Amino acid sequence: MTRIIGGSLGGRRLSTPEGDNTRPTSDRVREALFGSLEAAGVLDGAHVLDLYAGSGAVGLEALSRGAASALFVESHAATARVLRRNIAALGVAAETDVNTAKLPAALKQEPPRRFDLVFADPPYALDPTDLAIVLSHLVELDWLSEDADVVVEGPARGGEPFWPEGLTRDRSRRYGETILWYGHRSWT
Repeated sequence: MTRIIGGSLGGRRLSTPEGDNTRPTSDRVREALFGSLEAAGVLDGAHVLDLYAGSGAVGLEALSRGAASALFVESHAATARVLRRNIAALGVAAETDVNTAKLPAALKQEPPRRFDLVFADPPYALDPTDLAIVLSHLVELDWLSEDADVVVEGPARGGEPFWPEGLTRDRSRRYGETILWYGHRSWT
């Protein structure tokens, strides 16, 4: 069982999908991620895009800590049902939307808004080329606000994601077997 760690919904439990289709971001990694984002002043009023959302733990944590809205992209039908139940249980349906299209195709749709924070936690088995296409679409298809931050979660033993023109890597932080890659929208 996963829970919201901090903010207005802190302590509330989230359901997680059964099976091995998802790998929830651990409490330790989420705490470090959100400590960093709060210190940088990224969350207040932010519009968040949670890619490969799973249970929605990251986007829901962002809402709990002051984000204005969250769009979750989760193509696995059973997982999307669990995500929708979590949204309903937390009473945040008005601030959220769920897109069940597969990535990267989901990003070919007209963006409902520009996003200030994007979190991507792709399956570890995902071909790095597919993630590169997703990150490229964020820039090329105008999904990002001018000062957007992008965070990619991956296995510590995996390689760094490809950062397309328009995104610049800031730093990475390792937490056991997980690594977070932080980047931001850049203008050339």
